[in-house]
Amino acid sequence: MKHSKKWSSLLLASAIALSSISIAQPQVQAAQVKKPTNVIMLVMDGSSNNAVTLSRWYKGQSLAMDEILSGGVRTYSADSAITDSAPAATALATGHKSNDKFVGVLPSVINSPGLKQIPKEDAYRPVANVLEGAKQQGKATGLISTSEIQHATPAGFSAHVNNRSQYDNIAEQQVYQNIDVVLGGGFESLAPGTTKNARKDGENLVDVLKEKNYDIVKTRNELLNSKSSKIWGSFAPSALAYDFDRAKTKASEPTLAEMTSKAIDTLKKDDDGFFLFVEGSKVDWAAHANDTIGMISDILSFDAAVKEAVDFAKEDGNTMVIAVTDHGNSGITMGNANTTSTYSNTPVSAYIDPLKKAKMTVEGALSQLKEDKSNIVEVAALYGLDDLSADELATLQLAKDPGEEMVKMLANRANIGFTTGGHTGDDVFLYSFGPSKITGLVENTDLAHAMAKFMDFDLDKLTDDLYIPATKAFTEKGYTSKIDLTDKENPKFIAQKNNVTVTIPVNKNNVIYEQDKTAKTHTFDTINVYNGTEFYVSKKVLNVIK
Repeated sequence: MKHSKKWSSLLLASAIALSSISIAQPQVQAAQVKKPTNVIMLVMDGSSNNAVTLSRWYKGQSLAMDEILSGGVRTYSADSAITDSAPAATALATGHKSNDKFVGVLPSVINSPGLKQIPKEDAYRPVANVLEGAKQQGKATGLISTSEIQHATPAGFSAHVNNRSQYDNIAEQQVYQNIDVVLGGGFESLAPGTTKNARKDGENLVDVLKEKNYDIVKTRNELLNSKSSKIWGSFAPSALAYDFDRAKTKASEPTLAEMTSKAIDTLKKDDDGFFLFVEGSKVDWAAHANDTIGMISDILSFDAAVKEAVDFAKEDGNTMVIAVTDHGNSGITMGNANTTSTYSNTPVSAYIDPLKKAKMTVEGALSQLKEDKSNIVEVAALYGLDDLSADELATLQLAKDPGEEMVKMLANRANIGFTTGGHTGDDVFLYSFGPSKITGLVENTDLAHAMAKFMDFDLDKLTDDLYIPATKAFTEKGYTSKIDLTDKENPKFIAQKNNVTVTIPVNKNNVIYEQDKTAKTHTFDTINVYNGTEFYVSKKVLNVIK
């Protein structure tokens, strides 16, 4: 017994020593971080934890995300328990909670518990994001999305507008941000035209991109063959296809994993390191439609992009990878009314086998539907409904929106439940890898500050450097100023003093300085932002105004 106690004491002492070593390891790893640092931020828009579980069962093996699961994220906005993508992206990119539809600007209403109020005059003020901070550090930057690149989430990492629908302003700011690699959809917002999101201000941003020496690519092959250090890939007028549909409907588009890999290979050549944002956008769209297949399609596509990022980070040793969804959507569950009394003995196959019959998402299947619906049986089979009853066939033939009925039928066959066609307020999984990886349950705003810290800058200080109210700043320099809204699509800030006129165009990275009728254009690595009441300029702009 004495020996037993002695060995127990020794084992306890050893355990304590090992525990101490284990606790110290993260601190040692953090101290060994060397420059340059890289950050890859991946957002799986509008996904829920249950959807990830379902996708894993569908795949039949572990996901790349599983390996780096590290915690959870609270997603609420400044004024709602359930966030929209715009304030969610703002939180992830800038470290500030905001309001519905707001992109990269401070909120006007704060009522969520635990949040501090801000001065009234700061409402709608632009706040700096982590991509802008990386750029100020001399790093290369990249932006990827499977939706329009001007959509809310990529916009949150690259632009500042009061409403996410302002594609004109978002697109213009993105172009003048001089991001090194931009890949996704949204080509129609780069030039004037007649489509919904074509430019209204008359500026052709495609010409601007050419002047800025971008390699403008429109297909997968053009992207993969590009040797340029500046690439703008615009592969669709609006959004890209779902991954499951691509081969049949848009074979010329790259996958999200291919875009991620190409961006990493391009950006890693910068000696100062890089920041890359990647969004798997259409998980959210499928969730809104309650399309189980669409959700699985683009969760697995996103997971393949995560693998590209983690594989690089493992090799590099100095890259932080964060993967997360910005909010839940649809309330998807494995289990519905069919399994209320049978859930405890319902096998995985009862959920997965019906889903495996589908060859396309509901969007992809419906793209094959003839106007007279004469091929509705074949279209339904593409979505896994190859055994329609007479009543189901009649329902699809009479339905104004057959897709809405198809997703219900497949969900019923696969025992899948949905509580809503909108967003949900659940906490979501956090995936993190690399030096200074993030663990535990955190606020979405914490992720922005963690990325900034890893790249060695402070977001609040950066905001003070990049977004100074122009009226007050020029008044202090003795100028009289006005905001010229003669052309409402192209506002200008004009300041005058003696024989000097300074003209600051909206959304661009330049300022026109005119003295004695001689004008000179100054170009900066910052942009000018107008929030509807005030222009904001950087300290660098003010420093050149004598």
